[in-house]
Amino acid sequence: MRTPHDGLLPSSDRLRLLPLDVTDAESIRRCVEAAGPIDALVNNAGVGLLAPLEGIAMASAREVFETNTLGTIAMTQAVLPQFRQQRAGVVVNVTSSVTLMPLPLLAVYTGSKAAVNAFTESLALELAPFDVRMRLVLPGRAPGTRFGDNARRLMGEGVHEAYADFQQRVFAGVRDTSTPVTHAQDVAEAVWRAVTDPAAPMRIPAGADAAALAAA
Repeated sequence: MRTPHDGLLPSSDRLRLLPLDVTDAESIRRCVEAAGPIDALVNNAGVGLLAPLEGIAMASAREVFETNTLGTIAMTQAVLPQFRQQRAGVVVNVTSSVTLMPLPLLAVYTGSKAAVNAFTESLALELAPFDVRMRLVLPGRAPGTRFGDNARRLMGEGVHEAYADFQQRVFAGVRDTSTPVTHAQDVAEAVWRAVTDPAAPMRIPAGADAAALAAA
């Protein structure tokens, strides 16, 4: 975690929290060193951004790619020496079902996640000779988490007036819980399958809505 909080998860002698900022090379080095032997890496850190491109500051776009794309690449690179040497290991990259179907106001976020999809599938070929596996988990819309709330930080204070009505209609759809959605348990089960089942497919949708998109 960027800021470890002992009270966030149940205490267990099988669980250890370490500080990690995936955009900081020194933080990555310290975390991997402190972790010791690693069997699986799950790249789940991410920031969202739901806004018209015309109103997005380039600094915000860069932050999305720094965390979602380059952070994933940096973390993967950090564990590869030990995975290659032990000829075992799995990297699971959590992206999004938005990469399966184009959606409005998500151009920057979708771009950052689609890049990880391509990165993962290409790297899988590179690591196969060393018996290191790469997998993708694609969650759907998860209104039960705080992901949407956290995304608002990069959206700015105002709404570009030309897109105001359109943006409100999209936001209403995002908040709709009458259609199938993804729950945290769905993602946990998909990640567990990706880590433990060598026969799992490269792309694993997580959540009823993601599964429907993947099957379309």
